[in-house]
Amino acid sequence: MSEMTPINNDSPNKHENPGHPGEDTAAIAGMYKTWFLDYASYVILERAVPYVEDGLKPVQRRILHSMFEMEDGRYNKVANIIGNTMKYHPHGDASIGDALVQIGQKNLLIDTQGNWGNVHTGDSAAAPRYIEARLSKFALEVVFNPKTTVWQLSYDGRNREPVTLPVKFPLLLAMGVEGIAVGLASKVLPHNFIELIQGSIDVLKGKKTNLMPDFATGGVADFSNYKEGLRGGRIRVRAVIEKIDKKTLVIKQIPYGTTTTSVIESILAAVEKGKIKIKKVEDNTASEVEIVINLHPEASQDPDKAIEALYAFSNCEVSISPNSCIIEDGRPRFLSVNEILEISTRNTVDLLKLELEIARDEKETEWHYNSLEKIFIEKRIYRSLEVCETWDQIMDTIEAGLKPYLKNLRRPVVHDDYVRLTELKIKRISRYDANRAEEKLLAIEAELAEINDNLNNLKNYAINYFKELLKKFGKGRERRTVISSFETIVASKVIANNQKLYVNREEGFAGYGMKRDEFLRDCSDLDDVIAITGDGKFTVTRIAEKAYVGKDLRHIDIFSKNDETTTYNMIYQDGKGGPIMVKRFFISGITRDKVYDLTKGADGSKILYLGVSGPTNGPRVNVHLKPRPKLKNLVIEVDFNEQLTKNRSAIGNVLTKFPIAKLRVMGGGDPGTGTNAGSAPNPAVTPKPVATPAAAVKNTAESTDDTPKTGSNGKTQIKLEF
Repeated sequence: MSEMTPINNDSPNKHENPGHPGEDTAAIAGMYKTWFLDYASYVILERAVPYVEDGLKPVQRRILHSMFEMEDGRYNKVANIIGNTMKYHPHGDASIGDALVQIGQKNLLIDTQGNWGNVHTGDSAAAPRYIEARLSKFALEVVFNPKTTVWQLSYDGRNREPVTLPVKFPLLLAMGVEGIAVGLASKVLPHNFIELIQGSIDVLKGKKTNLMPDFATGGVADFSNYKEGLRGGRIRVRAVIEKIDKKTLVIKQIPYGTTTTSVIESILAAVEKGKIKIKKVEDNTASEVEIVINLHPEASQDPDKAIEALYAFSNCEVSISPNSCIIEDGRPRFLSVNEILEISTRNTVDLLKLELEIARDEKETEWHYNSLEKIFIEKRIYRSLEVCETWDQIMDTIEAGLKPYLKNLRRPVVHDDYVRLTELKIKRISRYDANRAEEKLLAIEAELAEINDNLNNLKNYAINYFKELLKKFGKGRERRTVISSFETIVASKVIANNQKLYVNREEGFAGYGMKRDEFLRDCSDLDDVIAITGDGKFTVTRIAEKAYVGKDLRHIDIFSKNDETTTYNMIYQDGKGGPIMVKRFFISGITRDKVYDLTKGADGSKILYLGVSGPTNGPRVNVHLKPRPKLKNLVIEVDFNEQLTKNRSAIGNVLTKFPIAKLRVMGGGDPGTGTNAGSAPNPAVTPKPVATPAAAVKNTAESTDDTPKTGSNGKTQIKLEF
């Protein structure tokens, strides 16, 4: 332990060893104090997070550098590439092989040969000894340049490797990256090759960019909440599903991050749970995705709903949360993809400038050497060397011979220039062509003029560079993922009815497992149930096998959230002996399992009438008052269509303060939805009259006629007496 961590004798953690006087010990806490921080920094900087300069993790950079080192235009066995890369990467062959396959599958930097797996099916690549790879022409052009590369020693000090590669392209955004470090993670999604180049051109022209991801697996994506790839953003990607006929669907493209295997497994899982009705699934995927889905006869009646169910309950739709974390200036930063594009574009411009400056220096050096050679030969200075006996005499003779012509040169003549002239061979001197030498100098001067012009117009030069990249490598890289906007699918609306709702009114229970009790309607296990009791209370709860919903049920049915078309029409008594109130309302914006009160909340309040209808077909109810002195009008007609429809929290209007003898429903609304009907059918479903158990009218009314009658006007009448 002491060899790994030196002990500081001045450390406050130092203690004298009582067993061995004079010897010092160090507290464990002091030795481990910075180890975790060191480990976290190492994982972040050297393992998981890409550098913004070249868009690569260290393992990827080392693989590409190793392949460039081995580059001879021919394919190399992947096993050989892995072995050579181990000189630079200290984490074993498995991590190198996995990273190499991932780079190869992105079809940008590496030309592959053999079975490299399938991104559609998730099939893995063949063993490294069976597959081959070489750098692509694109990689050779934009990724490597030893003259502009900054080098460092490898982990064992035996070799040198690049700090970052001089990439002249937004490679990070083109390939995408995922990595999990200590305390943070990075997930940059891949973007379209052509759009990235056009985006870089727009950056150089001062235009605003708005990049959207593009996936090799295609699909349809909603990027409305992408947030430029920053934390907190979210995108939704859907498979492309085509209708062959009413009974057959075909999945042609799958979402990013899924495989045909995972999609099929998620579909079968949904079928097993009864959420989707599908007869058979076939995987015919080869080079392109093709998953054939044969619908069940029930689902084939509405294939559009079946498609929505596939999106809702399977991996035909996935949600992806980006997190563009990168390394810049030796520390992690969270930058938007548009900011990363700007940094990459500026980096490309700087590299192009550096390459031009290096090329200018090389051309000026070449012009200088050719000019010296021209003077040395044409002025026959080499002949003066014949009489020289020492090296110093040779140097002095060359210097004296060149001196009259130095004003024509562009840089000072140094000792190395004289040495180089002495190395000219007799054959070269004897075959010297003055005209050809002059033409060469003129060509160098033209190249220098062009280089200087590009340096003076660096922005235009960079724009032309990107345009040339697009021309050479853009073919076949068009966008595959369709940008769209689609609504969130409500699962409860597209799920197949895989359950049945039953109710036991006497005990106050409801659920899909009570098969011996009263059947209400078909439903799904994602539905909510609303139950209204005679005291004016109601709750909405998730459907269960068996759940208590309350006794004295006045209404129980499947509840649709934010449904403002289902209208409730209610007459209630406010407290014991209190006034009679009337209200018309809709129910929305509720919290599950919370008890709500539809009355004013006074003790002894009770529902006298409750009917469910649509917004325009409210019922008409005649309210008969008990006779009393001086009370002439004993019948009050309530037309709920004339009542304002308000929120459930509204207390309603006072109908009368006198006692009621009976209520008679004259018509309108849905038959069987009154207080004695027990259950209100969904307005979209043709309702059936439901007989009322005695418990349903306990403490509120006793019906003098339990059976709905038809009046002279042909409308249904329900009579309630008090």
